[in-house]
Amino acid sequence: MSDVNSPVKVLLLGKEYPVVCGRDEEHELRVAARYLDDKMRKIRDGGRIIGTERIAVMAALNIAHELIQAQQQLKSGGAVGDRLSAMSHKIDNTLGTE
Repeated sequence: MSDVNSPVKVLLLGKEYPVVCGRDEEHELRVAARYLDDKMRKIRDGGRIIGTERIAVMAALNIAHELIQAQQQLKSGGAVGDRLSAMSHKIDNTLGTE
């Protein structure tokens, strides 16, 4: 038995797109499609961008921007965690509790 389903149909701005994915990825695909559809609808409803292709590109750029911001937050959060760990180590050394 294959790990790949028959194509999953997702709707983006009312148009159906068949997408093949693994059985264990179908839920995430549907969630991602709903998220993309929501972004595309907001752009379309804003009225400044016309055409499905242009709307899709703008949505992709917005989502990529969100991803980059999230990655930067994780990196800076990791840097803060590293600094806190170093400070904790220095305090332990100073107090002789290590």
